[in-house]
Amino acid sequence: MSTDNASTEKQIDSVQIAKKLEVQVTRLVNLPMWQTIIFFILSLIGTLLGISYIFGFSFRGQVMLQVQYYWLFIGLFSACVFIAMPARQKDRVKLPWYDLLIAAVVLGICIFFALKAHDMQMAGWKNIPMAIVIWLAMMEAARRGGGLSYLIVVLVLGLYPLVADKLPGILYGIPYNFTSVMDTGVFRDEGMMGITTKIVAEIILGFLVFAGVLLASGAGDFFISLANALLGGVRGGPAKVSVIASAFFGSLSGSVFSNIVGTGAITIPTMKRVGYPPHYAGAIEACSSTGGTIMPPVMGAIAFVMAVTISVDYSVIMIAAVTPSVLYYFGLLMQVDAYAAKVGMKGLPKEELPTVRSVLAKGWPFLTVMIFLVWGLLYMRWEYKAPWYAALLMVILSFWNRETWMTPKRLYATFRQIGELITQTAAVILPIAFVVSALTITGITGSLTSSLVKLGGGNIWMVLLLGIIACYVMGMAGLSIVAYIFLSVTLAPAIIKLGNLNMLAVHLFIVYYAMLAGITPPVAAGAFLGGTIAGAPPMKTALTAMRLGIVIYFVPLFFVFQPAMVLQGNLLPLLYILPTCILGIALIAAGCEGYLIWVGKVQNWARIPLIIAGFLLSFPTMRMTIIGLAASAVMFIVVWLNNRKTAVPA
Repeated sequence: MSTDNASTEKQIDSVQIAKKLEVQVTRLVNLPMWQTIIFFILSLIGTLLGISYIFGFSFRGQVMLQVQYYWLFIGLFSACVFIAMPARQKDRVKLPWYDLLIAAVVLGICIFFALKAHDMQMAGWKNIPMAIVIWLAMMEAARRGGGLSYLIVVLVLGLYPLVADKLPGILYGIPYNFTSVMDTGVFRDEGMMGITTKIVAEIILGFLVFAGVLLASGAGDFFISLANALLGGVRGGPAKVSVIASAFFGSLSGSVFSNIVGTGAITIPTMKRVGYPPHYAGAIEACSSTGGTIMPPVMGAIAFVMAVTISVDYSVIMIAAVTPSVLYYFGLLMQVDAYAAKVGMKGLPKEELPTVRSVLAKGWPFLTVMIFLVWGLLYMRWEYKAPWYAALLMVILSFWNRETWMTPKRLYATFRQIGELITQTAAVILPIAFVVSALTITGITGSLTSSLVKLGGGNIWMVLLLGIIACYVMGMAGLSIVAYIFLSVTLAPAIIKLGNLNMLAVHLFIVYYAMLAGITPPVAAGAFLGGTIAGAPPMKTALTAMRLGIVIYFVPLFFVFQPAMVLQGNLLPLLYILPTCILGIALIAAGCEGYLIWVGKVQNWARIPLIIAGFLLSFPTMRMTIIGLAASAVMFIVVWLNNRKTAVPA
């Protein structure tokens, strides 16, 4: 069998694996047409209602009340959850009658609540038996969307008010009975009528629609082709393509797992073909996809949660995230390049690569729309309306190329893609309402804040360490958003007050460390998924991903103490911080991979000292930078002299 045929078969195998993994999330591809059409109609109505509410359209001179819209949104997309997301493994290929029944009951109750919206808003109307049904449905949605561990955390934290007065020390809070917990969690602003539903139904909705339109139009293929045209021919090109393409793709989708499946099925086989070991290829894809959720302009759902939590424009967060995300991907690219140089790897043959001109000739609408979105967010300050305008522009520009025309068939596929994105997001975020409600009504946030400071002995480094551990533990269950919501009201105030630190930098610190568990054992769900597609041992893939993603482990500490790195406060320190940080990360990458660019291989004994020197050099304080500069110069000279001494004479 020829090499090309073998690589083609491997790619096909990976695509099949990816499809199997995707079915675990949604089963729509296996359902009869009439059941898929039910999902399509429900999600389409929900999206159109979102447009109507967000843009303030009226019907007979009346606009929807917020409560009315929220209940219709919850009902429609909760019903979609039970249609699209299976309860058990064996239900992946069919839609059981009880899922249809649950979907109908939940939708019916939510429509009834929507009809009572005026009474609910003006007179505090409630119905506890129906609220319990909604609560049970949300718990099951949490299990289907985030898994059993996610359900346990949401359940335990959501029911915490029942035993708040029976717990010791920092866990003590004001108790509430079950009826009050249901009332607050379902009908009040502290619960489902508050921030969590606002995030999905107003803030994120437009970006999910925009992502769905882009992906259905072929944006994923365009970004992969563009990355191939730019970097595919250089050493280690396919791995660099994976890094760049996953950064773009992940920024659009906002989902680590869909990013790994979407791009990994193409990039991982190509990386293996040019010589990267399976575990290394899987780790590269996992790290690249993880970073996509912190990559502007779209980023992940947490960015929108943060915008509401700290009351700043999303554009401020987007700008602040630029430098840390660039440093993260720079460190990843440096390691990928160092590995390729160390083993003498080549890029793909020129004849197999597209040209930049040919790619842009077909895909310029995608770049145009991305630029338009950034312009709308930063200059026009359209905020949550910007992605809606960008999605409309994408639909118009799709008619420029015959291959991307929004035909009725493609429109159907687009709206189904949008429906899936919203459904999966709603399944994870909506149940958090009960966690937020429980933390709010019991008053535990204030006591936890003071207790964390006491536990850390009033030392800012100890408090930060406790925060990192808390982020990691909650992130292990796939609870990045829950971790942020919980720690933003408990840990963040303590850190800000204790260290007199910048608010935005502290909140970004929490976001970054909440992501660690995706590539950090023992869970490392993102790395395990990448290893599965690559056909590599999961734990070996995860350990490699930790090394490749090393920048994300320390950069958040840097910008907490130097907010100029997130473009806050006095920006003059960036003149020396940014160059030294880039050089430091290059040395850290060289130590991790055992190869220093322009010098050669790094001896095993010198790798750890080189990493330490790079860390000191990149640390954003003048004293540490000077020490690091001296140590880095010494290590550079030592490695260079050693390579010169052991070089074979020509």
